[in-house]
Amino acid sequence: MTGAATLAMLLATPAMAQDAPTAAPAAASEPGDIIVTAQKRSQRLQEVPVAVSVISGDTIAAQGGVNLESAQYLVPTLNFRKSGTSINQSLFLRGVGTSTFSIAGEPSISTVVDGVVYSRAGEAFSDLIDIDRIEVLRGPQGTLFGKNASAGVINIVTKRPGNELGGFFEGSYFSGGNEYRARGAVDVPLGENIKSRFTGFYGNYDGNIRNLATGNRVNGYEHYGFRGLIVAEPTPDLMLTLIGDYRESHDDCCAELIGTLPTNLAAGALPTPRGDRTREVNQNLVTSTNEKSWGLSLQGDLSVGTHTITSITAYRRYDNEEIRDGDWVDRAYVGITQLHDFGPQTGDTFSQELRLTSPTGQLFEYVLGGYYSHAFTQRTFARFDTVCTLTPTPATLTPCTAPGAVVTMPNGSATFGSAFDNVAVFGQATLNLTARFRLIGGIRYTHDDLSVFHSRVTPLSGPGIQPSFGPFNGKTKSDNVSGKAGFQFDIVKESTFYATYARGYKGPAYNVFYNLTATGTNVIEPETSNSYEIGLKNSLDGGRLVINLAAYYATYNNFQANNPDVVAGVLVTRFTNAGNISTRGFEADVLWRPVSDLNISGGLAYTDAHVDQFRAPLGAAVIPSGTTLGYAPRFKGSLGINYRYRTGMPVDFEFGAQGSYQSSQLSQFDASAAVRAATTIKPYGLIDLTAAIVDSHDHYRLMFQIKNLLDTSFASSITSGGPGGSYRYIIPREADRYFGITGRVNF
Repeated sequence: MTGAATLAMLLATPAMAQDAPTAAPAAASEPGDIIVTAQKRSQRLQEVPVAVSVISGDTIAAQGGVNLESAQYLVPTLNFRKSGTSINQSLFLRGVGTSTFSIAGEPSISTVVDGVVYSRAGEAFSDLIDIDRIEVLRGPQGTLFGKNASAGVINIVTKRPGNELGGFFEGSYFSGGNEYRARGAVDVPLGENIKSRFTGFYGNYDGNIRNLATGNRVNGYEHYGFRGLIVAEPTPDLMLTLIGDYRESHDDCCAELIGTLPTNLAAGALPTPRGDRTREVNQNLVTSTNEKSWGLSLQGDLSVGTHTITSITAYRRYDNEEIRDGDWVDRAYVGITQLHDFGPQTGDTFSQELRLTSPTGQLFEYVLGGYYSHAFTQRTFARFDTVCTLTPTPATLTPCTAPGAVVTMPNGSATFGSAFDNVAVFGQATLNLTARFRLIGGIRYTHDDLSVFHSRVTPLSGPGIQPSFGPFNGKTKSDNVSGKAGFQFDIVKESTFYATYARGYKGPAYNVFYNLTATGTNVIEPETSNSYEIGLKNSLDGGRLVINLAAYYATYNNFQANNPDVVAGVLVTRFTNAGNISTRGFEADVLWRPVSDLNISGGLAYTDAHVDQFRAPLGAAVIPSGTTLGYAPRFKGSLGINYRYRTGMPVDFEFGAQGSYQSSQLSQFDASAAVRAATTIKPYGLIDLTAAIVDSHDHYRLMFQIKNLLDTSFASSITSGGPGGSYRYIIPREADRYFGITGRVNF
């Protein structure tokens, strides 16, 4: 969306957005007045010459969501690739994103939380707790946000502390796997010019898939953590913001179901495959992820005359442990290898940003800055096979424990990692030639240093386990100049047209993963993009009607992508420079607030993202030109309505509905037309309903939800590589109808 439709959802849950008792929201707060920081300064959304969607954190919570995966149903150009473990999940904007298992590859969409860039994509998928808003910036945003924003930016802003003691507590229960959530926050004034906010959360969910081998549900989680924020103003010209957070996640997610019938004996060890309606696995090792992360940041904003100097210093630690069942059956059988993976990973990032921001309303407005980051990540990955034979070869499914079976246990362990150093200077300016016409320009110089290492020790090689390799050490560097140019014109006071060109950049990479061999040690060259965008932002009827339109065309050179490959008899993906791709499309959004308590919103996106010229690695098949990119549905849209009925008594009532639809999308980017057809996710639509009892002064709220009203089943991922030529499915929680109730008390 280009902002308006998701703004409706932002406005559609006003009571949820309040932490302390207040009167009903004033009708004067119209959609056109929303403030964002998409360009490193506070501006009205309708004045920003960028396609931006804004989602309230409370809106996502009201929809039953807990992380960025939920946002894809509210922003049509945002898509999410679900994977077996969180570090392998990815975001896509306008059909462009990066899916890689390499520890030395970076995402195309940068996630920024309170001004701090998250260097590893997996950390971005943690719980969205105490979020004020999420700004989704589409297209290259490298001028202000850096190298990992070649497809866009997810800018997350958390809630600030209030001036008085107050807060909220909220508890939820959801069916379909017995999910419990609790969260709360409290604002505590610490002095005349010091205020603070402390937040805690806990969630537990059994899951939506039944594991026949253990008798338990999987795809669930246990999450908990806390966050603290202190804002101090020691002088009228200086504001200091200290933020600390800690969280742990223990997920038995995500189980890969076998959705099609294998052609070998494995069929006898698996639940009956039913495509995207399969809800059972039979695995003796539960695929799971254990994560622990914490971080500290200090932001200083110093007013020097009419200018502001901003410094953001941050350190983050992110530890991830992956446990994976790679054979999808309950034990080792003759002719069916048992394959189990264990992969703990540690990482830390230090970053420093310094900016100078001019005042607005002048002839020449600008933001100047510098940025430095150092990110180090290391992983120890071990794979254990159980392989057995029996003479004569049995014609029926036979466990390796059968008398006479000869059992071998290949295994190997690799230690590998990467270090990214990034230094940049940047500037962006607006020249207000007249009250209605503005020129926009920006430039960023980036220097990247990347070093990697890898060493594998293999006592006995086998399926999915290459012989010993290394030690290997690699190093590369890159320099880039990216930027932006355009203009903005107010056709009339209520309508603004803009046209921009942006040059994007994503730094070099290596394909460093467990089964690395000498043929895969080459440098993956930087990815660059050229994007052209026009837009029209309209605020009509005093801001009660917002119509935003955008059209774009972008090309990507040296596109960094995963290509399916078979290594030691096991399907993997090879991270390479895949050649040239392009994406073009159109986005339209409408928000209408005819009266203060009724909000109607709609958004539609058309996306055509495909291969222009594919560059296949040595020995790999060529993906034909014109092939659609993965996770790029041609059509996607959303429609929402919310109404608050004010009774004039102590209790009001609120009703809401949210619908979304997307056309078919490719899950596996593959050279084979047959594989692409088998891994295409069919079109689907979702309808969610809410009803709430609300105190007229927002002291409390009791909300009831129905998710996926029509019980529409769908897969979030389909990939090849299952036993006997079968296909693996991941089924999200949203693919089944379930119910929820949430109670909230504000104080």
